[in-house]
Amino acid sequence: MARRTFFSFHYEPDVWRAWNVRNAWVVRPSEQDDVGFFDSSVVEATKRTGKDQLKTFLRNGLHNTSVTCVLAGTNTWQRPWVRYEIAQSVLRGNGLLTVGIHGVRDANGLTSEVGADPLSAMGVYRANDSGNLYLAEWQSGKWVKYSDYGLPIAPSALWFPAPTTADVVPFSRHAMRYDFSAQNGRENIAGWIELAAQMVGR
Repeated sequence: MARRTFFSFHYEPDVWRAWNVRNAWVVRPSEQDDVGFFDSSVVEATKRTGKDQLKTFLRNGLHNTSVTCVLAGTNTWQRPWVRYEIAQSVLRGNGLLTVGIHGVRDANGLTSEVGADPLSAMGVYRANDSGNLYLAEWQSGKWVKYSDYGLPIAPSALWFPAPTTADVVPFSRHAMRYDFSAQNGRENIAGWIELAAQMVGR
């Protein structure tokens, strides 16, 4: 079945790579009926102004999607809007996966350095005082409460057992990471997306 997939990426350095990856399935028309994917990415969001407007745009982009594919370049893990997209994806129950695109050549034919997994910089923990679950992010060498969503999250939002302590569980522990270039992403990305959906029961 086709999966509506949201692609999260660092726009300025990686938009060329991201477009190549997201369009990889188009070259295999025989599979489009069964495996295509559709997305609402941050590309158009760059034309918007204002933090609240951008948040609304990104939430709307995630509407009716079942998987969020984080296209990771060198510094994607540090980008606040990528973190916002990951947080909102968790809240809506999307499947999550990371696909490294550092090995995909940009418009100038250049590759980039591999970066950290963005899903390793976001996670969840249980507060000692209230027992509630909260999102966390990696900032300045330590875990802190996620700043753009401070409300408790329901255990049902997670696709893995909820943490029982204040130790942060990174989402990367329960999501797959792939390398688009090294692992033949053009042939395999549709299967990676399908697996991410199945892992969360979508």
